Amino acid sequence: SKSPSLRQNTLVRYFIMKSSNLQNIEISQQKGIWSTTPSNERKLNAAFWESSLVYLIFSVQGSGHFQGFARMDSSIGYEKSQDWGSAGFGGVFKVEWIRKESIPFQFAHNLLNPWNDNKKVQ
Repeated sequence: SKSPSLRQNTLVRYFIMKSSNLQNIEISQQKGIWSTTPSNERKLNAAFWESSLVYLIFSVQGSGHFQGFARMDSSIGYEKSQDWGSAGFGGVFKVEWIRKESIPFQFAHNLLNPWNDNKKVQ
């Protein structure tokens, strides 16, 4: 796959990635990979190819925190990973973790999503 830095587009995209558990995020941080549901794959792959950078902001459902953020470093392939132990995930892709830290949602309370009725980003 082509590195984001080699693409000419200057558009930067951001996605909130909700995980059902902290273990999946720890695996991602250790191995530099992520996998998501097939319904998310099309959006993420399109963003990867159409944007110069794609940032993924991770949060465990119900935690009230962000667990950090990473840059999407490859498109999503067909290879699956057994690391997550779920048949519901699609292909694996590379991520480079930029920050691995638990950050309470309240620290980002001023961030609003204009594509979601200006609701808080969390």
